[in-house]
Amino acid sequence: MKRLKKLSGLLFVSSLMATSALSADLRIGLMDDADVLDPAQSRTFVGRIVYTSLCDKLVDLDNNLSIIPQLATKWAWGDNGGTLTMDLREGVVFHDGTPFNAEAVVYNIDRNMTLPESRRKSELASVAKVEATGPYQVKFTLKSPDASLLAQLSDRAGMMISPTAGKELGAKFNTKPVCSGAFKFVERIQQDRIVLEKFADYWNKDNIFIDTVTFLPIPDTTVRLANLQSGDLDLAERISASDVASVKADAKLNYGEIVGPGYMALYVNIGNGAKADNPFGKDKRLRQAFSLSIDREAINQVVFEGTAMAGNQPWPPSSPWYNKDIPVPARDVEKAKALMKEAGFDKYEIELQHANNTTQTQAMQVIQSMAAEAGFDVKLKATEFATLLSEQTAGNYVLSRSDWSGRSDPDGNIHQFVTCKGGINDTKYCNPEVDKLLNEARASTDNAVRKTKYDAATKILDEDLPLIYLGHQAYLYAYSKKISGFTPSGDGMIRLTGVKKTD
Repeated sequence: MKRLKKLSGLLFVSSLMATSALSADLRIGLMDDADVLDPAQSRTFVGRIVYTSLCDKLVDLDNNLSIIPQLATKWAWGDNGGTLTMDLREGVVFHDGTPFNAEAVVYNIDRNMTLPESRRKSELASVAKVEATGPYQVKFTLKSPDASLLAQLSDRAGMMISPTAGKELGAKFNTKPVCSGAFKFVERIQQDRIVLEKFADYWNKDNIFIDTVTFLPIPDTTVRLANLQSGDLDLAERISASDVASVKADAKLNYGEIVGPGYMALYVNIGNGAKADNPFGKDKRLRQAFSLSIDREAINQVVFEGTAMAGNQPWPPSSPWYNKDIPVPARDVEKAKALMKEAGFDKYEIELQHANNTTQTQAMQVIQSMAAEAGFDVKLKATEFATLLSEQTAGNYVLSRSDWSGRSDPDGNIHQFVTCKGGINDTKYCNPEVDKLLNEARASTDNAVRKTKYDAATKILDEDLPLIYLGHQAYLYAYSKKISGFTPSGDGMIRLTGVKKTD
C-alpha cells in the first residue's frame, strides 16, 4: 500500500495494519481528530462521524432530518406527552456478544443521566425514569412533556453501548468502545487513525459491503485533497470551498455538498473560571462591538466562496425557527467604535483560539483583520480541535471559535449551550429568563408556542452575546469514483449502509 504524502511538513502514515489486506478498505480523511470515544462524554463532530459506523442509536435521521427507526422499530407518546414507549429491534447483539434488549436500553439511559462525566444530562433532563416494560420494550416517563426527546435519542443520548463492556471497563471504556453498529472497534492511535472492521453479526449486515473503515485526521485541507487525488484516501469530508473547482475537474473524483442544520460561532468566556474575569466577558458592549466589526457575508464569499450562509442565530435564516425581527447585522465599524468608547476603550487586546485546520485559520485571519479596524487587537492561537474543546470546558480561554453540527429539533442547537446547567455550556452564561423560555419551548408540542419562546430567547441572547454566531457552513465532500452508494446526509454524518468500493 502506498504511504500518504508528506506535505506542509506533515506526514500521515497509511500503513493500516493487517486488516487493510481485506478487499474493501475504505479510508476517510477527517478535518479533525475525534475526542474521547464514549458517547456519554464526547462532543466532537468527527466523533459523531465515527459513531455513525460504530454505535447504533435508538432512532436515526433520514436526509430530510426526519426521525426513522434504527434500534427502536416503533414508538408512541402517551399521557399527553408525559410518556414515550418504544418497541425494540429483536435479534441485535453488541460487538462483545451481549444481547441488545430493554435492560440494555435502561442501562444506557441511566448511565447517560448519572455518569459524573456525562455531557448528555441536560439532553435527558426531562426524563424522570426509564423502565423495561417487556423484554423488547421500554417506557420513558417524563417530568414534563419534551418535544425534543426523540431528536436527542437520534444522537449520542440514544447511542447504545454494551452494558457488559461499560461495567467492566468503567472509565476506560473509551479505550475499547463496544457498541452494536455495523463496524466494531479495532484500534486507535491518537492524531493518526481510528480503525474499524465489519461486524459479522450486525443485524443489517447484508447491506454492509465495506470490510474495514479507517478514519484519518488530516487538518490541512491541501494535504487531505492531495491524498484523495493520489488514491491514498477514498473520501474526504469538509473539503475547502476553494478546492471545489479542482475536485469537479478531476475525472477520478465525485463531488457532493449539503447545507447542514448547525452553526459556526465564537464562544465568549462569560463565567467559566478565572479567565472570565476580564472586560470582554463582563461587558456586553465589547461583545456587541466585536460582532458589529464582522462582515459575515464577506467571510462567506472570501473563505467559503459562497457555499455557506451568513447568520446570527442558532438556526440559519432559511429555518422556520429563525427570528426575522433580528436580521443578520450589517458590518458597522463606527458603531463598534462607539460601543467600545462607551465601555471605556479605544483599543482592546484579546486572544482568540481556534482549530488548526486550514479553513478555520483563514476565517480567523479575516476576522482578525476586520476587528482591527474597530480597535480590537486580536491575537490568534491555533490548536488541535480536541484540545480546543478541552480548553473550552476547563475555561482556559477568553474567546474561542467552534462549530456545532446542528440537530433536527431546534432545542438541540440552543438549550445545552446557554442554559445555566447546560451540558455543553462552556461559556457558563446563566440567565434565568433564558432558562425559563427554553424549558417552556422544550415542554410544548405546539410549534407556534415554541416559536414564540425561541424568538424571545434569541432576542435576549442577541443582546448578551455569550455566543457570537457567524453563519452556517455547508458540508462539502470529495470522493473517489470507485465509491458507489454514498449520499451526503443532511446532518453531515457519513452513512456506509449500501456503500461499495470497486477496485
